[in-house]
Amino acid sequence: MRVLYIDDESDIREIAEIALGLDPEMEIRTAASAADALAVMEEWLPDLALLDVMMPHIDGPALLSRLRTMDRYRTLPVIFITARAQRSELHNFATMDAIGVIAKPFDPMTLAARVREIAG
Repeated sequence: MRVLYIDDESDIREIAEIALGLDPEMEIRTAASAADALAVMEEWLPDLALLDVMMPHIDGPALLSRLRTMDRYRTLPVIFITARAQRSELHNFATMDAIGVIAKPFDPMTLAARVREIAG
């Protein structure tokens, strides 16, 4: 499974990359912004994107909206990653054409299993 993790916080990206890399069936790439993600995706098509909700310039929901206008990414499964984990916000994010939401801080030891669970 090819997973792209998009987050503007370098330490969180690094932790996620290590955590997801514990799953031998996951190939991980990371991006620090929406623009970086689009550049990575031009050369490397992920099977799933983990997308931070709050990022500067183009946030996660805006990037998801942009992806849905592009034929290549119209059906790309996306899981939001967010520190805004109140019940009403989680419900709102879940209705934005994402397949799920994972709250920050996430448990690095169970992140890969959680991603697999949501991805089905």
